[in-house]
Amino acid sequence: DGAIGTELYQRGVFVNVCYDELNLSQPDLVLGVHADYVRAGSELIETNTFGANPVKLSTFGLEDRTEEINAVAARLAVRAAGGKAVVLGSIGPLGIRIAPWGPTSVDEAVEIFARQATGLAEGGVGGFILETFSDLSELQAALRAVRKVAPDRPVFAQMSFGEDLGTAYGTTVEHMARALNA
Repeated sequence: DGAIGTELYQRGVFVNVCYDELNLSQPDLVLGVHADYVRAGSELIETNTFGANPVKLSTFGLEDRTEEINAVAARLAVRAAGGKAVVLGSIGPLGIRIAPWGPTSVDEAVEIFARQATGLAEGGVGGFILETFSDLSELQAALRAVRKVAPDRPVFAQMSFGEDLGTAYGTTVEHMARALNA
């Protein structure tokens, strides 16, 4: 697949910038990254939306533009794909702890993720990629949100594991697979 954030960084975008907002302010830059991946033969490309959820966007005062940012990002990727690659809507962790580890309930997390998934679905993604989660409950909330918004589109669900094959929260690969299959 085509990673987007690392490539934007290599093209001179510093880490103190909201990468998700670049979909609005520098669409040609984002489109160019996608197009380069498609030209290189990528069969899957990801939207520039890893952190485009209301929680992370609030850091930049952009939470009210969640759906817009995600829809524009999806349209840019779909345009660049030109039917030669599948576009996956990228959804990363919220950046906050959810119950039982934090004050945000799982249902609240589902609603937060649903705003992002709604924009991505409206923008025309062919599926979703839930990336680098370490909390199984949070990943399940993201999956519930995607299934609520776009029940028929495929979803790749990824967790980050340490060398001990467990997450920081103690989830094993086997437990994650069983829980997500259920």
